[in-house]
Amino acid sequence: MHTAFFLLLGASVARFLLRHPGEPRTPWIIALGITLALLYVLGPALGAAPTLRRLLWLGLVVAVWVVLVVLAPSFAWCAVPLFYTALRTLPPRAATVLVALLTVFVVAAQLRLAQASGSEPFDPNLLLAPPAVAALATAVFVHMERQATAQRTLIDDLIRTRRELAATERRAGTLAERQRLSMEIHDTLAQHLSSQQMLLQAADRTWDTDPGTARAHVRTATDIAARGLAEARRLVHDLAPPELAGGAGLPDALRALDAGGPDIEVRFHLEGAPVPLPDRAEQALLRIAQGALANVREHSGARTAALTLSFLGNQVVLDVADDGHGFTQTRPAAGERGHGLPAMRARVRQLGGTLTIESTAGEGTVLSASIPLEPTP
Repeated sequence: MHTAFFLLLGASVARFLLRHPGEPRTPWIIALGITLALLYVLGPALGAAPTLRRLLWLGLVVAVWVVLVVLAPSFAWCAVPLFYTALRTLPPRAATVLVALLTVFVVAAQLRLAQASGSEPFDPNLLLAPPAVAALATAVFVHMERQATAQRTLIDDLIRTRRELAATERRAGTLAERQRLSMEIHDTLAQHLSSQQMLLQAADRTWDTDPGTARAHVRTATDIAARGLAEARRLVHDLAPPELAGGAGLPDALRALDAGGPDIEVRFHLEGAPVPLPDRAEQALLRIAQGALANVREHSGARTAALTLSFLGNQVVLDVADDGHGFTQTRPAAGERGHGLPAMRARVRQLGGTLTIESTAGEGTVLSASIPLEPTP
C-alpha cells in the first residue's frame, strides 16, 4: 500500500504537470504533493494504535488530499491506499464512514475530469467504479483482519498448549525420576544396609564365642559399607554404577557380585560372544542381578546362586537361579511383595524386554530377564 500510494501520487503530479504546463496553481500543487508525501512518511512512526497523535495525523493527511483533489481532480485515485490507512487507524464504523466520504470525493473528481474534457459521452463507470473499488478494498481488509485475528487466537492456543504440554512433561519426568531413584535406592543402598545389618548381628552373636568369625563379619560389613558409599555418591552425581565404572563390562561386573553374606556361594556363567550393550541395558541388568541376589539372601534359604548371562544374537538374557526352598506360584505375580520384583519388571519394561519367574516349592527359583538388542547394520 505504501508503494502504491507513492506511485499514484507521483503519477498524479506528473499528469498535472504534463496536462497543465505553466498553470498559476502549479507551485501549490507541487508543495501540497510534497507535504502529503512527508505526512504519509510520518505515519509508520506513530504506530497503528488509534492514539490522539495518530488521529490528528490521519486528519491532516485527508485534509491535504482533499485540497489537492479540489485543485487537481487527477489526485483522486490516491484515495485507495488511504482507504487502508483509515481502516487500520479508526474503529470499523468510523473507518467505514471515512471511506464513504473519500469515495464521494473520488466520484466528484472523476465527474469534474469528464466535464473538463467535454468531448466524450457520459460514462457510468465514473459513478460505479469508485464505490466498487472502495467496497472491494474494505472487504479485503476486513477479511484479512479476521484471518489475522483467527491466527492470533490459534497461536495463543498453541502457545498455551505447548506450555501445558511442557508442564505435563516436566511432571512426568519428575515422577519417572522419582521412580528411578526409588528403584536405585532399593536395589543398592537398601540392600547394602540390609546386608550390613545381618553381618553385624551375626558378629554380635559370635563376638564372645568366635572372635575371628565375628571380625570377618565386621570386615565384610565394612566392604559393603564402602560399596554403599560409592553408590550414594553415584546417586548424587548421577554417574554410572561403580561396578561398571572404569570401562568394566557387564560380565565382569556380574562376576564380581556376591549375595551380601558369607553363607551363599554365587557362581557366574557367560554364554555366547559378548557384544557392546547400551548403558541403560547394562545398568538395568546389573540392578536386576543385585535385586535378585538380595531376594535370594533374604527369602530363599539357598546355599548357592547362579548368574548366567547369555548373548543370543537379537537379545541378551540374564538368568538368576538358586537352590532355595522356592514357592508355589498361585498367580502370575506371586511373591511380588515390596519394591524388588516390581522394580525389576519396570526396568525391563522400559527397555522393551520381559521378566519371567519360575519356582516350585522345594526346588528353588529361576528369574529370567530378556532384553532385545537392535540388529547390527
